[in-house]
Amino acid sequence: MRDVASGLSAGCAPGTFSTVSSRTQYTFCRICEATCGLRATIEGDRVVALEPDAKHVASKGYSCIKGLRYHEIHHSPDRLRVPLKRVGDRFEEISWAQALEEIGRKTRQLVKDHGGDSVSAYLGNPISFSLMPPILTAAFLQGLGSRNLFQTGSQDCNNKFAAAERLYGFPFIQPFPDIDRTGCLLIIGSNPAVSRGSFIQLPHPIQRLKAIEARGGRVFHVNPRRTETAKQLGTHVFIRPDTDVYFLLSFLHEVVSRGGADEGRVEQYMRGYDVLRKVADSWPPERTAEITGIAANTLRSMVAAYLEADGAALYLSTGVNQGSHGTLAFWLQEAINAITGNLDRPGGTLVGHGYVKDFPKHARKGGHTMRKDLSRVGRLPSVADTFPAGLMADEILTPGQGQVRALFCLSGNPLLTVPNTNGRLERALEALELLVVIDIFRNETANHAHYVLPGTSAFQRPDLPFVFQSLMGVQPIPYAQYTDELVPMDAEQRDETMILLQLARACGSRLFDSRVANGFLSTWLGIGELPVLGRRLGLTPKRLLGLMARAFRLGSLQSLRKEPHGRLLDPHRGGDFLGRRVVTDDGLIDLAPDDLVAAARELEHAFESEIAQRHRLKLISKREQLSHNSWLHNHPRFVEGRRSTNYLYMHPEDGGKAGVESGDMVEVRSSVASVRLPVQLTDEMMVGAVALPHGWGHQQADGLSVASRTTGANVNLLAADGPEHLEYFSGMAKLNGIWVEVTRVD
Repeated sequence: MRDVASGLSAGCAPGTFSTVSSRTQYTFCRICEATCGLRATIEGDRVVALEPDAKHVASKGYSCIKGLRYHEIHHSPDRLRVPLKRVGDRFEEISWAQALEEIGRKTRQLVKDHGGDSVSAYLGNPISFSLMPPILTAAFLQGLGSRNLFQTGSQDCNNKFAAAERLYGFPFIQPFPDIDRTGCLLIIGSNPAVSRGSFIQLPHPIQRLKAIEARGGRVFHVNPRRTETAKQLGTHVFIRPDTDVYFLLSFLHEVVSRGGADEGRVEQYMRGYDVLRKVADSWPPERTAEITGIAANTLRSMVAAYLEADGAALYLSTGVNQGSHGTLAFWLQEAINAITGNLDRPGGTLVGHGYVKDFPKHARKGGHTMRKDLSRVGRLPSVADTFPAGLMADEILTPGQGQVRALFCLSGNPLLTVPNTNGRLERALEALELLVVIDIFRNETANHAHYVLPGTSAFQRPDLPFVFQSLMGVQPIPYAQYTDELVPMDAEQRDETMILLQLARACGSRLFDSRVANGFLSTWLGIGELPVLGRRLGLTPKRLLGLMARAFRLGSLQSLRKEPHGRLLDPHRGGDFLGRRVVTDDGLIDLAPDDLVAAARELEHAFESEIAQRHRLKLISKREQLSHNSWLHNHPRFVEGRRSTNYLYMHPEDGGKAGVESGDMVEVRSSVASVRLPVQLTDEMMVGAVALPHGWGHQQADGLSVASRTTGANVNLLAADGPEHLEYFSGMAKLNGIWVEVTRVD
């Protein structure tokens, strides 16, 4: 940190000078999993500039444009600053004392009259990229006796948790490619240039992927769209949307037929290989080529490159996760990496330790994130102790024991991000007896809330890297970093950690359903209200993080402050997972979980349906450079000019069949709804596939003065909700591979 002489201040009129001194503070971004290091310039209570931290131990001077503009989001005039209560069709400012008392009274009444499951919570982004709030949200519900936690995982990644629990014994065991040593990487349904990857911390994605080719390796992109990543490196292979499971079955078929399995390794560390081989028997590349669009010889060439490499990895992500068979696809990927000897080896895939050594073993023993219950509606299994967000409307609208009557929504906008067939979720939110939203903006979901509570931006709270890094260790370069808050809270804003603790006390929640933990936190929280010798000694988010840092054996916050660019931890070497950290009952990887094998054997019907409809258009979602989920559209620089809407992207051949040209307005119709927006023709798309960026549709969001003036359409209106439309194992909504029709409109 440094102080410099005052100079021309951002926002000052030309020729005038600020008398406020500026200072520099190092922090890290919390927009996505990359958590890139940032160098912030601060004047008074304002962050006036952000730059990449050139000395950061992992990101090394990299950050995306979204992270470098985050201070402009933070200082938006639309920020929530005081608690709001809905009175009729308008919101009134109220005190925290009134908000907590009224919310607490209503919650206690609902639990008394209808049981703990009548209260639910939805956990969204970006607060999920902080450490404490996700933990305390789950603890809050546990303390009320509720199972009904919903979160964004059932929109983008729960399939990986569901499969990992079956293969490795615990959902948070998530191998990731050893990106800096691999000799061959197949990227399926991912676009790291824009997303920075998922379940892998990957700043500088293009530089690190190009390095694979520079050292003689191969990179393949398997995707219905030639992505921003594929344009810069590697070999791109088009695949028809939502046929990835057939591609992977044929890939496995070829691995086995070529003798690519390391049978000694399989026999020592795995079980079920004979069953796995039989699963792939009937899926040679010639059979699947008709629906995947990948010629048999092309697939075989990828298998050959994979088997010949000194260390290789298959890596699939959101584009596959959101299809019809995300859990089966991830299981097949992991099985292939395992049987070929690429799991737990340098250059293949690695399993990190996280900050807590043997966390999966201890968590499994305690039953944490291992619930075996089923949802009230649809009887779908919980995944990582959460239920599918695609069931929220049903759980609210379906009468009976356990009906959801209250929802606490933390940093999320499910009205835009969850499938909302025919407005069912909107009707459900209106039917709630209590809806509490904690956020930095009043978004579409908050417009239906009874109470809106002002939270903090990432720059207003201290933090350690979020749960994925701390507990899963999905870091090719393992490190730890602590950040203090950069600027103070404004008006009545409060840190989400404190909001959750205060709500727990007001609502009568015994946190973690533990008398000891609840007593400790409640007592410490109460002490904070009593000044002792001029100091407040009670619980604060910073003190709680200090306890967590010591529990993680990272030392004190003061010691972490001395390493503002991050502290490197022991590097991954591989060879310490198999036979040591697999936590199934027998310590072996289960290559053939019974229920997944049964589901794979029932793919014939889906395969025939694909053949019958192979000439129809299929819709995929798409990420954009200047957008992130639904919450970055309230930034004028990100939505100016032609960027004020999303577009339907389609191949010129498909455009010709539909009679449309670039710029025409089109109607995109699925089996459940339709949307209208402009079309953009591009040969980046595969013939037969169309793409529509997600997170748009803010026209009714009067609390977002910029986003509400955009004209984009919400792609999730085209996706079906309800139990019959969700993937059974993971509860994932089908947001990719939706059958659609496109027609021109005036």
